[in-house]
Amino acid sequence: MESTISQSNPKNTSSQNKIKRALVSVSDKTGIVEFAQALSKMGVDIISTGGTAKTLHEAGIDVIGIESVTGFPEMMDGRVKTLHPKIHGGLLALRDNDQHTQAMHDHQIEGIDLVCVNLYPFEATIAKEGCRFEDAIENIDIGGPSMVRSAAKNHKFVTIVTSPDQYQTIIDEMKDNQGATTQATRNQLAASAFAKTAGYDAAISSYLASQANEPYPQKVSIAIEKNSELRYGENPHQSAAFYKLAKSTKEPCVANARQLEGGKQLSFNNYMDTNAAFELVKEFEKPAAVIVKHMNPCGCALDQDIVEAYRKAYIADVTSAFGGIIALNHTVTEALADAIVESFSRWGKELGAGGFFAEVIIAPSFEPAAVELIRTRKRWGREDVRLLETGPINREAIEKTEYDVRCVTGGLLLQERDLIAWEPDQVSVATMRKPTSQQLKDLELAWIVAKHVKSNTIVLAKDNAVVGVGAGQMNRVDSGMLAIRQAGENTEGAAMASDAFFPFPDNVTQAAKAGITAIAQPGGSKNDQLSIDEANRNDMTMVFTGKRHFKH
Repeated sequence: MESTISQSNPKNTSSQNKIKRALVSVSDKTGIVEFAQALSKMGVDIISTGGTAKTLHEAGIDVIGIESVTGFPEMMDGRVKTLHPKIHGGLLALRDNDQHTQAMHDHQIEGIDLVCVNLYPFEATIAKEGCRFEDAIENIDIGGPSMVRSAAKNHKFVTIVTSPDQYQTIIDEMKDNQGATTQATRNQLAASAFAKTAGYDAAISSYLASQANEPYPQKVSIAIEKNSELRYGENPHQSAAFYKLAKSTKEPCVANARQLEGGKQLSFNNYMDTNAAFELVKEFEKPAAVIVKHMNPCGCALDQDIVEAYRKAYIADVTSAFGGIIALNHTVTEALADAIVESFSRWGKELGAGGFFAEVIIAPSFEPAAVELIRTRKRWGREDVRLLETGPINREAIEKTEYDVRCVTGGLLLQERDLIAWEPDQVSVATMRKPTSQQLKDLELAWIVAKHVKSNTIVLAKDNAVVGVGAGQMNRVDSGMLAIRQAGENTEGAAMASDAFFPFPDNVTQAAKAGITAIAQPGGSKNDQLSIDEANRNDMTMVFTGKRHFKH
């Protein structure tokens, strides 16, 4: 077989980079027939394997079988077919190196100028319900990543294509360059190829670590894929992009939400706030509404009627709700959409608010009439409100093995997600007075909300609605003061939750003076008895949850 390398002028870059032979072997066959047809029309010889060769042959495209190149048949159920010097020599040879070109000539190795490979669907396989370990292992691609890496390493001469969305760019560039690709394009494709194999290996490593019950292995690779570039970051002088975890997850979440038609792109802060809002509303099975501003909930309420839940969440703090994020755990009906729009006009004015609009509304689903109402109601005036639809909330689908990742300069902190909420069988009554059934409901609501508020945290709830939030203060007494001030007259008979224990009884004294009658806190301070005694003196009920919920 005669070499296609130009022996007379091995440093002629135009002839070196003209694509004469391509190896095409893909699992995802989207667009592959059209791509191969375009290559064939430009005189490119196509080598192919297995199912890809069959697909191309049936489409009338001339294909050179891999066994014709290697001299060996595909074997071991397809595990061995491209791992051969005739393949990797054709990919790795430096076309401007006389020793390399001589070795190719001596061993009858022809150059391969383009590789089109996408890998076995490992991530899609392990995402399937009931995936067996054996099935996962069989979907670990060996030959594919090897060819990708060989071609990408030698991208000075070889064009590596790893995704259907690259096909048209390659064809267009070859038409503009007499059948060649440019070095700039090959550089970009090589970077993309190594990112692809790194992400693929990361998914395999993560899966095997989970099978070995090793939650924090010595080395952790987290594969992420760019979803979109954002207008800017937290502030206009910062650039930003949104990346999704490459592994598949069925959990309803901001990353998987579908933005309904219309509306501008979500911003960096929108993503952060919307995630905070939706993760809180997911805690509840009963109809719930949450309003978040700057990562902290300013309203949260439960009710059998989702419209009433929204109304109670909104009126808790109409000032902070302005420009916030609305999260709901039930379908947005036309009636609920009408209530949201009304909070801009009638409700807000009655409560003394200067107006109201929401940046984002996120919910499992939206009725078409609700979408139309939100988009077109003139007095609402917010045609660019973003509507995110997540699909049904299923607590069983929550990804318990996903890391909660926090960044520090030069490193990452990984921890398991805080998925514990209210645990009735772990709650103990510390005081002489026992909580009533309604107090328990309010304590549960306040406790769950406190889990989602920045520490130090005090949350007040009354009649199934949050009435006061004190967030992120350096001491717990100031947090309590802020929550009480926000609640106003609603402190009378309210329930209080603290994300961490009381080291001193000062918060209990403060609560008693405000008329608060029930407290939930983790307990565990060496001064617990002082807080218990103070609660008993004021005829209050206090329960210990046994867990704390710091949120930094």
